[in-house]
Amino acid sequence: MKKANGRVFKYGDNVDTDVIIPARYLNSSDPAELATHCMEDIDKDFIKNVKKGDIMVANKNFGCGSSREHAPIAIKAAGVDCVIAETFARIFYRNAINIGLPIIECPEAAKEIANGDQVEIDFDSGIIKDITTGKEYQGQAFPEFMQKIIAAEGLVNYINAGK
Repeated sequence: MKKANGRVFKYGDNVDTDVIIPARYLNSSDPAELATHCMEDIDKDFIKNVKKGDIMVANKNFGCGSSREHAPIAIKAAGVDCVIAETFARIFYRNAINIGLPIIECPEAAKEIANGDQVEIDFDSGIIKDITTGKEYQGQAFPEFMQKIIAAEGLVNYINAGK
């Protein structure tokens, strides 16, 4: 599996799906359109500043709220390669895997990594390295079946490929 390496956008506790993609934009299911509104209610400059490969870091209960897949789709389409959090809402966790967005629970990394830090993640080992500070954290590595789903860019592609 791949590694991720990017700049961090840091958020706090209880970032809900209506903040990730405000409900007023849910009339579209087009990933590119959803991405243009990602995080705009709490970080109006996010979409202007995010670059392909960047990393999102948050504290507890990231992705709480609705069960719609629009939230992880918007994050992935915005260019984010991975979300690290202390904890994820369970339905968001599963939706993220289903659409091929890597997410890692790691309380220490979530607390210590700062906005703007450069971070590298090895998905095979779960090791998260804050290049800016030199600190390393052990996140949960993905089980092999999840790695295959993410590598296929989502569950539907994985199933259609017959793997």
